[in-house]
Amino acid sequence: MKELLKEYYNVYDIDIIENKEFSYFIFQEKKYFFMPYLRSDEEFKDLILLNEELIKKGFPTAKFVSNKENSFITLYNNKKYVLLEVNLNNHEEYDVIDMIRFANQLVVENTNTILFRNRWAELWSSKIDYFEYQISQLGKDKPIILNSFSYYIGLAENAISYVNSTNKKYQKTENEKITLQRKRVVFPNITLNYFNPLNYVIDLEIRDIASYFKSLFFNSYEDLWIEVNAYLHTRKLSIYGYQMLYARLLYPSFYFDIYEKIMENEMEEESLLPIISKVDLYEQFLKDMYFLLSKYAPIERVEWLLNKKEEL
Repeated sequence: MKELLKEYYNVYDIDIIENKEFSYFIFQEKKYFFMPYLRSDEEFKDLILLNEELIKKGFPTAKFVSNKENSFITLYNNKKYVLLEVNLNNHEEYDVIDMIRFANQLVVENTNTILFRNRWAELWSSKIDYFEYQISQLGKDKPIILNSFSYYIGLAENAISYVNSTNKKYQKTENEKITLQRKRVVFPNITLNYFNPLNYVIDLEIRDIASYFKSLFFNSYEDLWIEVNAYLHTRKLSIYGYQMLYARLLYPSFYFDIYEKIMENEMEEESLLPIISKVDLYEQFLKDMYFLLSKYAPIERVEWLLNKKEEL
């Protein structure tokens, strides 16, 4: 790795901290992360343009560094990598109030970009179709997945129906901003994830919020309701916004993210067990969120979920 960085970036005499997701080092008093690039070439062009615009506006973001060939992509062991310069506190944490503030600073008017993620139901449906085909071909030796897969597919189908119904009945209003968002927001929501351009997409601002709430559920349940109430007391949405927020909470990205890594041999199948073990608690969270959001707007019911009795 040191020889690679020296050859391609003229970086030398460094100590490197490595893990599965990135390599970290300091060079000439600046912090750098060398990370795999896992998105499409088409997206990368727009990510570069978006990040350059953010830097011009003085927005806090990591910066792409070009190599000696004047390319932002470096091939290493047949994989694509990028070098990011991060002039921020790596471990500063951001809560929902911070997320609202940053979203307000970056309202997007021009959505003519491949980074725009406005067709949730279509994207989710395509993913489900692929997962079901994949399981039929490759999943026969994966009992944990086979015993849980149908339930989470059903939950995803509920989310798709909820989005389709919302789009049919309601229109997005000025209350729901299109802003800089992330593919995923995790808890703790630290700088390296939140201001990493490899994570950027353009979407409704509730995308990050829902992602953060789901991560809080599995990683810091004691903080979850504090953050939920802080968000709802601060940010007023239309019925469209509250319903789309609920739809994203219904969609079990937390299961599918791990499922994909298992199928790519990056994680063991047992990694799903902490998710599966909390299925009843997550259903209760969804019920509680329904009643809480109903205080703000008459959102649609998910009958099976609300009518389900708690097992004694």
